[in-house]
Amino acid sequence: MKPMGPIPPYFMDERELTIAGKTAREWVAEHGSPLFIYDVGIVAERLKRLRAALPEPCEIHFAIKANPLPEMLAAVAPLVGGLDVASGGELAKALKVKDAAHISFAGPGKRDAELEAAIVAGATLNLESEGEAERALAIGARLGIAPKLAVRVNPDFELRGSGMKMGGRASPFGVDAARVPALVTMLLERGAIWRGFHIFAGSQSLDTAAIIETQAATVALAGRLADEIGATPPLVNLGGGFGIPYFSGDLPVDVEMVGAALGEVLAVRPASLKASGFAIELGRWIVGECGVYLMTVIDKKQSGDETFLVCDGGLHHQLAASGNFGTVVKRNYPVAVAHRMADEPGETVSVVGPLCTPLDRLADRVALPAAHPGDVIAIFLAGAYGASASPAAFLGHGPAREIVAAPSHS
Repeated sequence: MKPMGPIPPYFMDERELTIAGKTAREWVAEHGSPLFIYDVGIVAERLKRLRAALPEPCEIHFAIKANPLPEMLAAVAPLVGGLDVASGGELAKALKVKDAAHISFAGPGKRDAELEAAIVAGATLNLESEGEAERALAIGARLGIAPKLAVRVNPDFELRGSGMKMGGRASPFGVDAARVPALVTMLLERGAIWRGFHIFAGSQSLDTAAIIETQAATVALAGRLADEIGATPPLVNLGGGFGIPYFSGDLPVDVEMVGAALGEVLAVRPASLKASGFAIELGRWIVGECGVYLMTVIDKKQSGDETFLVCDGGLHHQLAASGNFGTVVKRNYPVAVAHRMADEPGETVSVVGPLCTPLDRLADRVALPAAHPGDVIAIFLAGAYGASASPAAFLGHGPAREIVAAPSHS
C-alpha cells in the first residue's frame, strides 16, 4: 500500500462526495464521465482569504495557464486585479473578460504576431530578452503605438523548495538581473511605456519560510535595479510560487504568515519603490483545489497480487495525477470512492485508465473502500493543469467535459 495526498478541506467531512451542492454521482448521471467539476465558490473563498492576508499595496493576478477554460476565466476575472497570459491564444481569451490595461503577457518565444496583438490591444509585454525588446519596439514604431513593456528579470536567487525553479541559474526565462538596467534605460530612451518588473523565482513551493525569504529578496532586487536605472517601476510583479498539498506529508502554505511578512518588507521598502504597485501572480493556488475529476469504474480485475480498477478516465485528461507532468517519482494524488467517503478502506487497488500504456495509472496501490463497476472515482486537486495540460487526443478517446459550477462556498 502506498500513501496518498490529503483531500482538500472543502470535501473532507462528507459521507458522499458533494461538489457545488450536487453529489458526484448526480453530476455523472447528468453529464456522463469522465468529467471535471470546478466549484468557483472555493476560488472566491480562497481569494477572499488571500486578499485579507496581503498588505494594501499588493494586488492579486491570476496566471491563466493554470486553467484557461473560458467559463473559469469569466468567473475569476472580476475577483482579481489582473490576468497573466503566456500565448496569443491565452491573450485572446483574457481580452474577452478583462481590460487590456490589466493583462500582462509573459513567456519566451513570443512570435511577432503575438507581440503585435498585445501592442494593439494595449496589454503589457513582459520582455524575456533584448531581442524580444527590439522586435517589440520595431512593431510599435511600425504601428505608431508606444508599446507597454515590462522586463522579466531572471533573479540571481531561486525559490527554495519549489517544484520548478525559475531563477538563480541560466534560463530561457527573463533577462539576467545584471543586464536589466541597461535594457530598461534603452526602453525609456526609445519612447516605450515602461511598466516595471516581473520577477519569478519558482513555483509549487510549500515552504512558507522560503516564500517569505524569496519575496524579501525580490523586493530588495527590484529596489537595487530601480536605483541603478534612476526610475520607479510602476509595478513590481513578485511572482507567486505558492504550492498546494498534492502528496502525503504535504502541508499548505501559511498565507497569513506570508502576507504579514510581506507587509513588513513593503513598509520599509527602498525609496525608489515607494510609488510602485505590487502584485502576487498565482495560478494553481487559486484554482487547483476547486476541481475534481470524476471517472466511472468500467472493470475490476485481478492480476497477480494486484487489484485494478479500470476506469473510463486517465492520463489523457489528468496527466499530472499519473506522475507524468514534471514528477520524478510517482506519488499519489488524493483519490476517493465518491459515495463511500466516510468508509474505512477495505482493499488495496491501483486505479488505471483505458489507455494502452502502463503510464496510465492514476493511483498506485492505494487503500480505498471496496469499489465495483459503475462506481464513481474522484481524483482531487484537478482544478489546475488538468484538462488543458493533458494529451486529450492520445489514442482517440476524446476530451473530458468541463463544468464550472455555481458557487457554493462563498
